[in-house]
Amino acid sequence: MGGSATGQKIAFLGTGKIGEALLSGLLRAGKAPGDVMVTARRTERAEELTARYGVTAVSNADAAKLADTLILAVKPQDMGALLEELAPQIAADKLVISAAAGIPTAWFETRLAAGTPVVRVMPNTPVLVDEGMSVISGGSHATEAHLVRTEEIFRSVGKALRVPESQQDAATALSGSGPAYFYFLVEAMIDAGILLGLPRQVAHELIVQSAIGASIMLRDSGEHPVKLREAVTSPAGTTIAAIRELENHGVRAALLGALEAARDRSRELATGGK
Repeated sequence: MGGSATGQKIAFLGTGKIGEALLSGLLRAGKAPGDVMVTARRTERAEELTARYGVTAVSNADAAKLADTLILAVKPQDMGALLEELAPQIAADKLVISAAAGIPTAWFETRLAAGTPVVRVMPNTPVLVDEGMSVISGGSHATEAHLVRTEEIFRSVGKALRVPESQQDAATALSGSGPAYFYFLVEAMIDAGILLGLPRQVAHELIVQSAIGASIMLRDSGEHPVKLREAVTSPAGTTIAAIRELENHGVRAALLGALEAARDRSRELATGGK
């Protein structure tokens, strides 16, 4: 049961935005709709997913019995009730993948049959445009084959990277919350463009395209960000004047502090903090 996702039955329990994005990515990557099941709290939602993707809507109990891989994509606060319902139905040869932030694999292992393989994944919202970053950690019973199967699923909507589970809170701070930091920075730069006299739409287009171009250069050039920044930074020019102001205002230190705060909050949530 530990092998590739090809030909295996997958069930999505909780098909919100992230769950649906993963479902549609998996189908685009060639997964047969007949091998995919979904569960939904509301009948209308189940019917909508069935009509849109040709997948089968089932009960939570049937998903647990019929699927080889269960992807639990409900909100962290709903996971306890779901596990209580599912645990008696899940045989120890099923792969359980959790996409709920903050919940460790050990939490699942204590509630499931002894030896059940559990993999924890932290995807981020760009999975909606097939550019997600999903961070994967195996529990104590997850084999290499289980991790490979999980990677296959999440690579259908972007990149997947394995880390030890002890690094999941740090990964949540960087990539899980990461898109929000970029949106925040873009928002501030658009406001700066307006302050400098540009119409909002012009400022928006200039900054968004610059962000896309810079991201692709970072990804495809293989260069260190310092080298790419230095290539734009002429002696006594406009860029170095702006960089000096960013350093004067402690932007680098603020980012370090912000990501530490996100990491600490992820830890709090994992231990049941409100």
